[in-house]
Amino acid sequence: MELRTALVVGTGLIGTSAALALRKRGVRVLLADRDQAAVRLARELGAGEDWQPDERPTGVVDLAIIAVPPAHVATELLELQRINAARFYTDVASVKAEPLHRATQLGCDLTSYVASHPLAGREKSGPGAARADLFLGRPWALCPTEQADPEAKATVLRMIELCGANAVEVSATEHDRAVAVVSHAPHVAASAVAARLADATDVALGLAGQGVRDVTRIAGSDPSLWLGILSGNASPVAEVLEAVATDLAEAASALRALAEGDGTATYEITQLLKRGVVGHDRIPGKHGGPASSYAVVQVVIGDRPGQLARLFQVCDEVGVNVEDVRLEHAPGLPLGIAELSVQPDAASALADALRERGWKVP
Repeated sequence: MELRTALVVGTGLIGTSAALALRKRGVRVLLADRDQAAVRLARELGAGEDWQPDERPTGVVDLAIIAVPPAHVATELLELQRINAARFYTDVASVKAEPLHRATQLGCDLTSYVASHPLAGREKSGPGAARADLFLGRPWALCPTEQADPEAKATVLRMIELCGANAVEVSATEHDRAVAVVSHAPHVAASAVAARLADATDVALGLAGQGVRDVTRIAGSDPSLWLGILSGNASPVAEVLEAVATDLAEAASALRALAEGDGTATYEITQLLKRGVVGHDRIPGKHGGPASSYAVVQVVIGDRPGQLARLFQVCDEVGVNVEDVRLEHAPGLPLGIAELSVQPDAASALADALRERGWKVP
């Protein structure tokens, strides 16, 4: 199925990123948003051209991509279908069951509509944070109903392919329960941890390291955006949070007992920590495959322009692929530590090469 034209309704992070990705693959993209400033910025970034409903190109566009909050997906779909804006329709909201239920209630045409959701994002929002490569290698949920036209499904699959993502077909209900575990509940948990920092002392914040930054990173996202997501998936998220709350309450109780001298209380804490390791190790690794064990090469790096480029140049010279990289800044000093994750059999050679070229490798 060829995808020549697309209409993106909603020029936030996801909508604009999809538009940029499609434009890069030669698709003509039209942009629409109630926020004219957002449309203007997306257009200036090269995401597409303004949509003029009364001045459409010959025929309708191949696919309309609805990139609005979950609560507005169904009404937007109904309006677009009313004016026959596209041959087929999809959405990219992070909740699927409720918008689909609402679309059924409103009488939307479900033969031309296939719900979808890219599992990709950033803490930043808006078109200014958009990237054409945002979806590369990422899973993209596809939730077709029994009524969906096979050609509609093929068109959405083609869009996913052009964006560089990997399609995963699931039911809307299964999708919502899955993202409650891997996305929505973790966001609330991260927010709960970050909320403790609001009243933390300056001493505590001065001691903050990479660990707390990792745990709270996603808590910096737009609260209004996340309220809409959580509201649309409230029950599955509540179930996960209740299970997490039970684990935390039991851990707190065990720690209280340990503080009072009950040495046996370490068992409950140890079990939770072990279960955490098991869960962590089940997270898919690079390209969605099994999690891999990498060796980490630590390098002291100055906080100056070009340092990372020089570091990666050494990796290129010795033929070592960097699987992941993490930076930890030294408080109060113009330097930090770059942690390069590489294949175990390449770690020693890379460390030696870096030392030979003057890098400090602890």
